[in-house]
Amino acid sequence: MYNLFISHSWNYSDAYEKLIQLLNNADRFEYRNYSVPKNDPIHNAPNQYLLKEAIKRQMNSANCVIILAGVYSSYSKWINVEIDLAKKGFGTPKRIIAIEPWGAEKTSAVVKAAADEIVKWNTQSIVDAIRRQSK
Repeated sequence: MYNLFISHSWNYSDAYEKLIQLLNNADRFEYRNYSVPKNDPIHNAPNQYLLKEAIKRQMNSANCVIILAGVYSSYSKWINVEIDLAKKGFGTPKRIIAIEPWGAEKTSAVVKAAADEIVKWNTQSIVDAIRRQSK
């Protein structure tokens, strides 16, 4: 069982939903999702500090952090906060997997620079990366 924190923008939740579907349909792969879904009250935290702490609590149980490396990620303050938390917020840094969106010509250099591994939008590639980075 793999514990995953999947970083995503609530404004671009379609890619997140497609990734969840892909992981749910992967052969011989079980995981727990510690992401912060759009309907979770965490994102209604009264201030940015409390939101960051709530994200950190969610990320705490994760074996690795998955970030969709769409170009929008470069402009998201919260993606940068999540990268910083993954790298520096825990005694042992969380491994980061960047997934290049299917058919994307432009991707986030910020996310790819922070990633321990970069994979294409392919079920087996993503699952294999999770297995490698969750050790």
